[in-house]
Amino acid sequence: MEIKDKLRNFLEIPYDQLEQMNTKAAQKAQTMTSEELEVEYRTYLKKEKRIKAVTICFSDIEGRFHMLDYDKNFLLDSADNLTFDGSSIRGFSSLKESDLRLQIDWSSLRHLPSDIFGPGKIILFAFILTSDKKPHPSDFRSMLKIYSEELLKTKEVKGLVSAEVEGFVVDGIEAEENYSIHKGFELISSGGYYHSLPLDKLKVFIDKAAEAQRAMAFNNEKDHPEVAPSQFELNFSYSEALLACDKIQLYKLTCRQIAANMGMTATFLPKPIPGINGSGMHLNFSIQKKNKNIFFDKNGKDLLSKTAWDSISKLLNHAQEISLILNSSVNSYRRLDPNFEAPNQIKVSSKDRGSMIRIPTFNEKTARVEVRSVAPDSNPYLVVFTILKTIHEGQSLVKEENKRERLRYLPGNIGDAIKFFRSSDFTTKIFGEETKSKYINFKQASADRSPKELGIKVKRSEIIYHHEITNQMLWNDF
Repeated sequence: MEIKDKLRNFLEIPYDQLEQMNTKAAQKAQTMTSEELEVEYRTYLKKEKRIKAVTICFSDIEGRFHMLDYDKNFLLDSADNLTFDGSSIRGFSSLKESDLRLQIDWSSLRHLPSDIFGPGKIILFAFILTSDKKPHPSDFRSMLKIYSEELLKTKEVKGLVSAEVEGFVVDGIEAEENYSIHKGFELISSGGYYHSLPLDKLKVFIDKAAEAQRAMAFNNEKDHPEVAPSQFELNFSYSEALLACDKIQLYKLTCRQIAANMGMTATFLPKPIPGINGSGMHLNFSIQKKNKNIFFDKNGKDLLSKTAWDSISKLLNHAQEISLILNSSVNSYRRLDPNFEAPNQIKVSSKDRGSMIRIPTFNEKTARVEVRSVAPDSNPYLVVFTILKTIHEGQSLVKEENKRERLRYLPGNIGDAIKFFRSSDFTTKIFGEETKSKYINFKQASADRSPKELGIKVKRSEIIYHHEITNQMLWNDF
């Protein structure tokens, strides 16, 4: 044993024990109050000497994932007064009002696989508060929690969500930052749907990611290569809306780190490579009331209830207005290409995968609606908040009698999506003028850094100025 190993005694937990511990933590989050959880976890952290740091994480308005590590003892002493410079993070505050607060969500505690995140750490999500301790309007994790609690209190309902998040694994570390239009991305596997050798790079990556997710109590259902070469998808179980979004963010982070450990890059660009299928983040959602799935009706059309059909109608009616939320990047509009199973048609279907909404096969327990036109680089909290707001507060699609129904399509580029979003009274109603304006400014900045016409080649600008790229200095090079 090396000397450095003898000097350090940080917590490292085998994967099977991790799964048990995280499953137990998830169960506690459903049965204990925030106050009870804080007391229990504070006691645990004081006793467990092998934990050196607590990772606190949050997402900005675009969905970019941020993390900072607090010394465990400092965190225990200062948990009610954690501040950070919000002006350094796009989407929060200006220089004149830079100080923001972090409010720990004790229900989100997870123990982490040490081979991916390092030994001696646990992770907790946080809510962003203004300096006067109010929920920040650009923190959609806060907004989603507040709205979910309002729905439960006023209507006794809650949203359940399951995500099918696709991505690509490409050769080289930081392949996105180093992208060249002439070279493109280098694929690491030529396998296709369900078709990959057991020990090729793609399958080894998928296995490692799936093992880590199980250890973090994601309750995996399946994992496999997707249709395009070097493409993957790992599915995890239905969860309450906020938890589902947390899982999405941790899933992407875990995949990125595992790929980097293997000398590769996991990218969640919607269409990184022309000529093959892009990546989506299909969201399956349903509404539950008193532990009953109210989207199911054995006598309803296609076995869906009136509530489910009303939800579909509202999403279809507002589809163009909210497209900028569901497809938030320049690159995401490349994916909406009908030649590659792209869900760009504003309609619902049980078979046609070109429809933005699909009705999957289900039973009474699993009745749901699948929104297919969501890109994997979108902000999951903002997307789910928007979907819930739309199905509860939007207007149903009105069909004119004696007129042939005209098929509508989602915007073909981010510029058109911005126009629909900006001119919509509905988006102003659900986001407010200030937050809406801030979001538009970020999306317009991305659009201005790229050619208006997408063309047939993926441009360097739509990659390196993408909001998920880790090196923020690239924005200063424009």
